[in-house]
Amino acid sequence: MPSTYTQNYYHAVFSTRQRAPLITPELESRLHPFIGGIVRDLRGTLLAVNGSPDHVHVLVRYHASLSHSELLQQIKGRSSKWVNESFPQTGRFSWQEGYGGFTVSKSVVPDVVAYISRQKEHHQRQDFRSEFLGLLRKHGIEFDEDEVFK
Repeated sequence: MPSTYTQNYYHAVFSTRQRAPLITPELESRLHPFIGGIVRDLRGTLLAVNGSPDHVHVLVRYHASLSHSELLQQIKGRSSKWVNESFPQTGRFSWQEGYGGFTVSKSVVPDVVAYISRQKEHHQRQDFRSEFLGLLRKHGIEFDEDEVFK
């Protein structure tokens, strides 16, 4: 077969270093579109982005030439560099080293988009720690709870 045909959807969750609440409404209003630009530059589509002051959720349809880790390395690296250059008053901005990543079937993309769009309301009832551990459990990912938030 001379071509590659794929449909790759990925829900990723990543937080600021030490979950510091650095994503202000002003920063968020520019950060989310900037992340969309990074994804477009990588020949992907940002389907949803949202979060809270200490973390971000993205749902991305990405090109077959990228691995999950390359996709997140580009999003996190390029966005943190941009934040530091564009919002120096924030102080030294960086993302946590790791992330949570979940492959998504096309049939549940609308549900994941809805989930991400409700992040502000969701976090009035549940903190990030509980949400993240719940996502790991829901997706059957093995983890040591003591190691997740070091």
